[in-house]
Amino acid sequence: MAKSWVNSAERIGADLHLDLHLDLDLTDSAGPGGRRAALTRALREAVRSGRLAPGTRLPPYRSLAADLGVARNTVADAYAELVAEGWLTARQGSGTRVAERAEPLRRAERAPRKAPPRARGPRHDLRQGTPDASAFPRAAWLASYRRALQQAPNEVFGPGDPAGRVELREALTEYLARARGVRTEPGRIVICSGFAHALRLLFSQEKGGSVLRGPLAVEAYGLGFHRELLAGAGVRTVPLPLDEDGARVDRLARERAVLLTPAHQFPTGGPLHPERRAAVIDWARARGGVVLEDDYDGEFRYDRKPVGAVQGLDPERVIFIGSVSKSLSPAVRLGWMVLPQRYVDGVLAAKGEREAWASVLDQLSLADFIVSGAYDRHVRRMRQRYRSRRDRLVTALAAHAPHIAVTGVAAGLHAVLRLPPGTERSAVKAATWQGIALDGLAEFRHPEATEPDMPVRDGLVVGFATPSEHAYGAALEALCGALPPGWGLRGQ
Repeated sequence: MAKSWVNSAERIGADLHLDLHLDLDLTDSAGPGGRRAALTRALREAVRSGRLAPGTRLPPYRSLAADLGVARNTVADAYAELVAEGWLTARQGSGTRVAERAEPLRRAERAPRKAPPRARGPRHDLRQGTPDASAFPRAAWLASYRRALQQAPNEVFGPGDPAGRVELREALTEYLARARGVRTEPGRIVICSGFAHALRLLFSQEKGGSVLRGPLAVEAYGLGFHRELLAGAGVRTVPLPLDEDGARVDRLARERAVLLTPAHQFPTGGPLHPERRAAVIDWARARGGVVLEDDYDGEFRYDRKPVGAVQGLDPERVIFIGSVSKSLSPAVRLGWMVLPQRYVDGVLAAKGEREAWASVLDQLSLADFIVSGAYDRHVRRMRQRYRSRRDRLVTALAAHAPHIAVTGVAAGLHAVLRLPPGTERSAVKAATWQGIALDGLAEFRHPEATEPDMPVRDGLVVGFATPSEHAYGAALEALCGALPPGWGLRGQ
């Protein structure tokens, strides 16, 4: 039979676990001699195989006897026999330990572990989508986490509310009204782990039907990951053309839902024109449709006044979705949906009875982070840092490639470098050879976007937020050096 014991840390200062594979049952029927012999064999084998390493302190015989349900003398005799054989040592005040040997027995059956090879990353990461990881406000976040943990009621440590902690929903109600012009109340906010999670909850067919159905109109340029996620849920996406005023919402046809990035079109940049903001609300009212507003980086604007959320125009026709992925860190898996009242129950049903995605303690920490003012201070500090980086990028390109226009930089964490027609692929390849990670604009184009409504644009999408502060200068130098001489670099 196999029997195991676990020795308490309070008895010897460390937790030990040993599976004893005994030839004889450690019961009264085995007799004292049989139990002692079985225990002796098991301990001897544990030492011989290396499961008990040299120097390991064994539990006091009284403790082991109690754990195994045998007499103390049975364990004491087994220890004494193994001491006599040289497997164990016993010293006054030091307890019983596995004997030290000049050459510990090797475990032939186990091959030495090799660390998996690390993938070699780029020297300079100028991809869009992530903030400067080195700027995470560790001290302020830790202070909020401690306060949240100390003040948390006991019920916090039970199953979570699928809507999210009310403390965070109340904090977001005030913050989003003040910072983004969102009109809502805590009962209409559902906490999620980010934008992708929100899409899954809105369109998933797993729990008896989705909250929303396709086809879904989307901007002709956007994240391919979101389109793939929707396609996996059986949702067809229909591209809307883009121009200097944003998405052509006048092209909306039979769709009942549209996904937009109105504060800062991703990735081309620029806000949705006020007339089109009003027009898309009129369309939603007339069609009984809904607007999905992706407010992915609405906090970061530099050269223009803040653009409020489209949701503020009609809270019953817009689903407002945001997260802390850009403002704080993608490692803090927290986002939110501000829902029209008619969708709240459906989203909660799709999420399930228990919160399975967003940590309750992280929710409480974010609530404190917002209420204490630490979130506003962090955003203001990062807004200044990212504006400085944006300016350095524009200045460097003006000096080394003045014919390349830089667009989409009035807000957000990335810029678009407009390239001469037909040069995007070679530019991305040249950047890769220089150890630079970035994306070509073509990566974000909807596969069904067609000419002449949506002419092909060549460009590079350059994220200026990702590198740490000390690495940014070298990244800019490498970027400028990667531009081919034929593009008119000075001095070449």
